[in-house]
Amino acid sequence: MAAVAQAQPATGIERQTKQNGSIDIQDLHTSAANLSIAENATYDGSTNPAKTPFINPSSASKIPITSPLTADQSTKYEKLLTTVKSWTTKPSTTPNPPDHPLTDSDRMWLTRECLLRYLRATKWDVHQAGVRLQSTLTWRQEYGLEKHTPEYISHENATGKQVLTGYDIAGRPCLYLNPGKQNTERSNKQVEHLVFMLERTIDLMPTGQENLALIINFDKKLGSERPPLWQGKQVLNILQNHYPERLGRGLVINIPWIVQPFFKLINPFIDPATREKLKFDHDLRLLVPPVQLLKSHGGDVDFVYEHETYWPALNELSAKKKASMLERWEKGGKRIGESEWYLRGGNRVDSEGEIPEG
Repeated sequence: MAAVAQAQPATGIERQTKQNGSIDIQDLHTSAANLSIAENATYDGSTNPAKTPFINPSSASKIPITSPLTADQSTKYEKLLTTVKSWTTKPSTTPNPPDHPLTDSDRMWLTRECLLRYLRATKWDVHQAGVRLQSTLTWRQEYGLEKHTPEYISHENATGKQVLTGYDIAGRPCLYLNPGKQNTERSNKQVEHLVFMLERTIDLMPTGQENLALIINFDKKLGSERPPLWQGKQVLNILQNHYPERLGRGLVINIPWIVQPFFKLINPFIDPATREKLKFDHDLRLLVPPVQLLKSHGGDVDFVYEHETYWPALNELSAKKKASMLERWEKGGKRIGESEWYLRGGNRVDSEGEIPEG
């Protein structure tokens, strides 16, 4: 059995959270788990124009800290954790094979925060949280997430119709969707593309943040075509069932008249919790620090999408973040229920959500 890593004395990140309830972004810039010490640095150092993603949030972002669990919530979490630790397989939707073996990738995905997200999504129903976790494990296997490589997805993003860069005021990574730059025919691969980018967005989340910001710019001048209802329902199904509690904010701007009926049709399929997070035609400078908001969306960042520069940079940055998390997970004993806070560079978090003293 691998030895469990010993807790280290609290770093600047841990100390700051105890003082004011938010993470000091300056500590992220100097954390060993991050890849740059310069504020507002892009991956390749490009500016005017920027051509690759920002590595860390700006100092204008403040990542809120989740409140500790109540006694009842802690009990339910421990019950779910015990159940999940007993799993050795995940269900199959076909009779051959009847089950899929649980892999190390699955075990690493089953973090403390992951279990809590499913508990919150099911209103703390332990049984239903377990059912939904198994459903997502099966979906991740059978949808083929690990087969969706950067090379496979590359053509879908050739025009920059999705751009991951910058962080909002709460330190959520921003994924920009630009439907007016559509370059492919309607297909399931377009949905695979979105899922691929959601996974990269999660990879780039800073220590202490588990939500993302989705920014959709229809750009009225481009006369964007209305998305098909089937595709909208499929995307909603994936987001709500397999990425619960991941959307921190959805920002939609420049909605052309042709798209407005689509939102009316899709609205009944959006759960109330998701609907509350959507904002339409809002001033984005109030929600994303201008120093990390693209000029095309009202910010100060002169950004030019060059696929041959951006795409390898994004995927290399993502791969480095994932490799760092994997290394910490392996050194920590390959635990189901490991803390994402720890995996992203912080100290371990106990079962009640408290950061242990050094």
